[in-house]
Amino acid sequence: MLSLGAPGGTGGTGGSNNGGGTGGVGGAGGNGGMFFGDGGAGGVGGGGGFRGAAGGNGGDGGMLIGSGGAGGAGRAGQLGDPGGAGGAGGMAGAIGNGGDGGAGAASTGSTGGSGGKGGNAVLFGDGGNGGNAGPGIPPGAPGTGGNAGQVLGQNGNNGRP
Repeated sequence: MLSLGAPGGTGGTGGSNNGGGTGGVGGAGGNGGMFFGDGGAGGVGGGGGFRGAAGGNGGDGGMLIGSGGAGGAGRAGQLGDPGGAGGAGGMAGAIGNGGDGGAGAASTGSTGGSGGKGGNAVLFGDGGNGGNAGPGIPPGAPGTGGNAGQVLGQNGNNGRP
């Protein structure tokens, strides 16, 4: 039986005015502080197995001011195995940008990994960009861009196919 490998650890949560920690291999980024601080980035997909592994999701920003963390990139599998998907970007606080989605991993002889979705902004800020699709047969799906803030901001771009 093939081992898929253990998932990575989760990044630590930031204090009330600090950003969240970066996720371990394949783990999610920590959230920002309750009111202030950016979310930490998700870790890249973990190893240890033959199948591609997904990247960790980015942490969310603090409720008032803070941007979402970026999603981690997926990890490629062995020959003939699907590529890992990119992690989703974290959601922003009331003021801040959504995190970008992670890129999907390439695959040789199987489906490429899908790009992660960009995180949403809430009131003021731009949505995060979607992650690029991983090449493969067929390629993975590109990640969709996050939504702009309701008062001011721009939608994130979709990832490249």
